[in-house]
Amino acid sequence: MTFKTALQPAQELWEGFLHLLYPELCVACGKDLPTTGGCFCLSCQLKIAPADMYKVGENEFTDRFWGRMDIAGGAAMYFFSRKSPVQRALHQLKYHNKPEIGVKIGREFGRRLKSAEPFRSVDAIVPVPLHPKKERLRGYNQSAMFAKGLSDSMNIPILYKALMRHIFTETQTRKKRMERFQNVGEVFAVKNVASLEGKHILLVDDVLTTGATLETCGQAILAVRGTRLSLATIAIAMTD
Repeated sequence: MTFKTALQPAQELWEGFLHLLYPELCVACGKDLPTTGGCFCLSCQLKIAPADMYKVGENEFTDRFWGRMDIAGGAAMYFFSRKSPVQRALHQLKYHNKPEIGVKIGREFGRRLKSAEPFRSVDAIVPVPLHPKKERLRGYNQSAMFAKGLSDSMNIPILYKALMRHIFTETQTRKKRMERFQNVGEVFAVKNVASLEGKHILLVDDVLTTGATLETCGQAILAVRGTRLSLATIAIAMTD
């Protein structure tokens, strides 16, 4: 028996003790998670549709931007559906002061992305910015929380100030496709060109729907000399 093998039961006991003191909770329903980790409890896992699109270059995510923007890669962690655990988790993240949900999901997704093409060549992460007024009201930027989790797992820096949102827009949640594009046109601008030049940037947001916000931010980044662009979100809303 090796020293490491002898220590394993003690380590498992210690981890179990820590779990009792500081239980990990499901990001959707708040129930206790198994000590094996993850973001969703076993009950919620049965109701969600995880996405393996990061494993292939052309997928449902990248198809959304075909002919609109040149991207090296794109992926979401989950498929979004109404009244699902994924929707509940995102609602908790955005509207119920649960920034840790974004960080936790980002860490799990980052562990998958860091060994997948083209994400392994990413130099920096840029979260879609909120207008300062909206960020003050919410207390944080949910996309930045997701970016933090990705950064923790992928060991890649976050460029928080690379982009800025200079117009306060209405919420996108209930808008139709064309309204979304009109709502974000000319909203975003590069704030720090030097931080982006020559880099492969991973632009991240919480949900991909029409892609209006990601496209507007992405075009601003691609206008900087020598940049490459990949995209990642927590979820993707499938269209008919």
